[in-house]
Amino acid sequence: MGTYYQVTYVLSSEQSKNKDLSTESLQVLIDQELELVNDQMSTYRPNSELSLFNKSKDSLAVSDATIKVVKKALEVYQQSNGAFDITVGPLVNLWGFGPDKKPNKVPDAKLIENTKQKIGSQYLSIEGNRLIKSKPELYVDLSSIAKGYGVDVIAEFLTKQGIKNYLVDIGGELSANGTKPNDTPWTLAVERPEFGQNVQRLLHIGDNAIATSGDYRNYFESDGIRYSHTIDPKTGRPINHKLVSVTVIDKSSMVADALATAITVLGPENGLKFATKLKQPVFLLTKKDDGFIESFTPEFEEFFAEEK
Repeated sequence: MGTYYQVTYVLSSEQSKNKDLSTESLQVLIDQELELVNDQMSTYRPNSELSLFNKSKDSLAVSDATIKVVKKALEVYQQSNGAFDITVGPLVNLWGFGPDKKPNKVPDAKLIENTKQKIGSQYLSIEGNRLIKSKPELYVDLSSIAKGYGVDVIAEFLTKQGIKNYLVDIGGELSANGTKPNDTPWTLAVERPEFGQNVQRLLHIGDNAIATSGDYRNYFESDGIRYSHTIDPKTGRPINHKLVSVTVIDKSSMVADALATAITVLGPENGLKFATKLKQPVFLLTKKDDGFIESFTPEFEEFFAEEK
């Protein structure tokens, strides 16, 4: 997935005697679970299911896991009126943010328009266990949803091992369950997108997952203009509004991951309307002059930790 993972868990005194639950034993099994997700959905691996589908001309039989993730991606594509589009990869690559990174320069306008003709989730469908494309050049990239799915996989794995208290983190997408030792809740922070990584807000998310999407880390500058890694499928260009950070809470990290990206593309006003319509717990940070404006849906309020 091109990123790190970190799993923190708490064992009961009885569980701590179980060698199968040692850090070494669990890490081997967790690595196997994540290797499988990579073998299914990574664009960094030439022989993953996804890469093989991208090379195919029309369709490919894939695992239930890949079908599940693509199905959710197509659902969010419909919900967001095309803001979330897993076929946007050729544009991401064109702007130099994909696995085959290119020099950081602004592409030619005609090249952007030509590349736009290659994308569109409306050309992607599912039949049974087959992914089908009606455009031979269609390229699917699940990087905006597969990390979240990976978090869900590890959270489910830990639950099956009888571990009830854990925090799973894959590249900043997280799932929390239970508590830390002494029954204290897992405390998470929404980062303030400034140098020094200051904390904007502290959260207690309970037994939920959380994902944050932001444009303040992955970008390049050309002629004094900053270009974000988040591409708007409609324009074929990086987003250019002032929304810098979107945090979404959901039972599923996969869902939170996808929605965070969709809302980032939609922007501060439309993104908040979209989240409000879904009754989704969402927190937005928008840049204004020398600071940030917070906005959030009513459903998010219960997760703010009381600051002491």
